[in-house]
This record gives sequence, structure tokens and C-alpha cells, in this order.
Amino acid sequence: MPCTSALHLRPPFRADHVGSLLRSSALYEKRHLFEKGKCSVEELKLAEDEAIRDVVDLQRKAGMKTITDGELRRSMFFEGVFENLEGMQYIPNREFALMTSRYIPHIEMMYDAGILEAESVYCNGKIRRAKPFHVDEFKFLKTLVAPEEVKFLKVTMCAPSWFHQRHGSDHTYDLSVYRNDDEYFDDIGQAYRAEIKELYYLGCRHIQIDDPTFCYFCNDRMIAQMEATGVDHEALLDTYIRAINICTAERPNDLTISVHMCRGNFRGGMHFTEGSYARIAAKLFRELDVDTYYLEYDTPRAGDFTPLKYLPLDKVVVLGLVTTKSPKLESMKGLKSRINEAVDVLCHGIPKRSRNIALRQLCVSPQCGFASVWQGNPLTEDDELRKLTLVTEIARQVWEDAC
Repeated sequence: MPCTSALHLRPPFRADHVGSLLRSSALYEKRHLFEKGKCSVEELKLAEDEAIRDVVDLQRKAGMKTITDGELRRSMFFEGVFENLEGMQYIPNREFALMTSRYIPHIEMMYDAGILEAESVYCNGKIRRAKPFHVDEFKFLKTLVAPEEVKFLKVTMCAPSWFHQRHGSDHTYDLSVYRNDDEYFDDIGQAYRAEIKELYYLGCRHIQIDDPTFCYFCNDRMIAQMEATGVDHEALLDTYIRAINICTAERPNDLTISVHMCRGNFRGGMHFTEGSYARIAAKLFRELDVDTYYLEYDTPRAGDFTPLKYLPLDKVVVLGLVTTKSPKLESMKGLKSRINEAVDVLCHGIPKRSRNIALRQLCVSPQCGFASVWQGNPLTEDDELRKLTLVTEIARQVWEDAC
């Protein structure tokens, strides 16, 4: 990092990216065949191995210090966790009629599109981490970097609330197994902590939790529908904060845990929700036990930077200013101006702080991944490289100039 902070912050590098990357044409075609049942798991894995080597090179070429495997082994960002938990029954085509949370923006959008079922899980037994989530992926990624670079590798995983927000308490778990949400999330948290412990033992020092749910609580329409149906959205938000805090408890001091608050990144980069962070910022910045927040700020849908005033002095925000939903390249001047706006808000925040300290609490990244689902967003690999290179260049100019 260009700067070191007297606040003992544990930020990612000033230029970062959220995690998922575009599939190469070769891997795209192989995955397409696999989805049609015309390609074996072994054949797909060989294509994934080669594509991951390429995306590691791409990230280096862009000047990125943080390296991920691009989530290239996943068809969707949330794969790898729930289907690997003992006590979870995988349901390939669960009817949305069994999902009580129709007010959830992406469920409502699917209903409107005539999609009435989706893959899901149901908890019918005590939850236990019977096998790893992403350990094997990390082990392979380690083989592609020098030993001294392992600490720069980042693992992404979906939030513990992912399926619960779809189904609600009544349809997420068997009430004879778990009496309430606290019991359910207690055991999920234990499973996450076991995964985090093993990843740390293998050398991982940055784990990112991808959570679309928090931004749903910024959506005025969803909040109104919840209130109309008698759902206590404040209590539910508290439940989801607690769920992550169980996962991150007792972590080592040199392990950075971040959360990315996504607004939707489905096929073609489709978004699901909008609304200012103002409704949730104070609570999330003060109560969520993570080190870093990746916030999407690429469009006016996210509102202005005013909610950043609640950021404590010991946490970091990564400003997602560069969009992954369009190939159009943002201007350097415009990005610098927006970073300065965020700095101004922090300077007058609660508590107030100097510009130097405020700048040290910020980083920059694309607003989301380039391919949260395997089909990816409407960009080419060249577009992706230009976007990532822009992020590293803006970070170099802003933070190296400041130091």
C-alpha cells in the first residue's frame, strides 16, 4: 500500500476488485456444454485450471496486488457453501410459491419475468461443515503465485443469510431442528468459522463475504411492503448483522474480513435494488464485525456519500466507482472528484478527522464483479483489463500523490 496508517487499519490495497472475472471464450463454451450435459466434470475442471492461470496473469497485467481466481469454478457467486453443509437438502427447482419473501427485490423481479422456480436448499438436519467450501480452490490458486504473494490472495464467499432472505424463517429450516433464527445462524456461523480457520492456516489473509441482502434494506419499496405485511425489517437487519458477526468472531488479528454489499449483478449485469445507504449505514458501520466495506457507487441508484459520515476510525470503505455493467471507461478527472467528495464527508463525519486520515480510510474498486454468474456482463476481456488498469492508475495517482 502506498500509505501506512497510524490507526492500525487493515485495508485491502488501494486498488482492489470485488472478485469475479469474465470467463474466457474457451471456458465459456466448455461451461455451456457442461450445463447441457455434453461435458464431463473432469473436462470442465481442466478448462477452469487453464482459465484461472490466465486471469491471474490478467490481474497482474492490470497492476492488481489483490489476486482472486475470478470465481471461475462457480456458475453463480453463491455456490460452494450451502450445498456442502451437512443438514442441507439441495433442491434444484424449488417453487417460488414456497418462498414467503416475495418482497425481496430479485424474487419480485423473477415473478414479474415469469420465472416461478429456482435452485435452493432446505435445512432438514443439524448444520455442520462436513467438507470445505473453497479450500481446494485456494490451494490451486496458491500454486500460481510465489510464496511471498500468498498473503495477497483473496477468497470470496456468499453471506450466511443468502437463502434465509429468500424463504424466511418458516421455509428455511425444519422447526423441529431449529426453533428460531438464532439457533440456525449459530450453527451456520460455526461452519463458516471452521472454513475461515482452515483458509487462514493455508495462508489466506483476506476473506470477502458477498452480501446482496444488506442493500435490499436500502430499498424503500421493499421496506414499505415488509411493513404492510407486518415484517419487522429492523429486527431482520439485526439478525443478518448478527449472522455475519458469528462467522467473523475470534478471527486472527492479521486476517482481513470484508463485506461487499451488492445491488444485483445477474445475467448481463442486471441490478435488483436501489436506494441510499442512509437507512443502514450507522448500524452497519458500527455493529457489523468486519474490517472493510465494499460499497457500490457507480450510479445515482446508491445515493450520495453522506452515509459515510458514520464510518468509525478503525474501518475502511472501498468505493466501487468503476462500473462492471458497461464497457464505457470512466474519466480520471471524474473519479478523482468523487474520491474527494467522499474524503470531504469523512472529514466532517462522526467523529471528524483530518483529510490525511480520511484518505487512508478509502480505497477504490469496480462496483461489483464482472461475472457474478458464469454468463458474465456485457464486456470483453479487453474491456475488463482496461477497467482494472484504470482502477490501479487512479489509486496510484490519488494515494501516492497524497503520500
